[in-house]
Amino acid sequence: MATLKVSVVSAEGSIFEGEAKFVALPGETGELGILPRHTPLITRIKPGAVRIQRADNGEEEFVFVAGGILEVQPGTVTVLADTAIRGHDLDEAKASEAKRLAEDAMKNSKNEIDFAKAQGEFAAMAAQIAAIRKFRGK
Repeated sequence: MATLKVSVVSAEGSIFEGEAKFVALPGETGELGILPRHTPLITRIKPGAVRIQRADNGEEEFVFVAGGILEVQPGTVTVLADTAIRGHDLDEAKASEAKRLAEDAMKNSKNEIDFAKAQGEFAAMAAQIAAIRKFRGK
């Protein structure tokens, strides 16, 4: 059976390294599904869930990414994430509080740069909360 070598890395370090049967993640224009022998591809990814179906036991690994770059080469998938958090390490209460703070910052922004920064943080936290709920089956 064909598999993919998958690497998910961020500035903090390696989040996942292993063989997979399938990878799904939020591409810039929609959800992407990557199977072995996928056409080479480089694209930006949006904040959301990276789901990796492991080749060794068939279980699904889950990683939240706050954006980044995806590179697909024959037999290899590399996710270079701005920020990446393992699914079991996500904290919904903390993400909800950060989302609320970003919303307040948007309301109180003094200029377009502050508003855009707060809006980006708000979008990332909203995506993180959605990913947490999907991961935990809520």
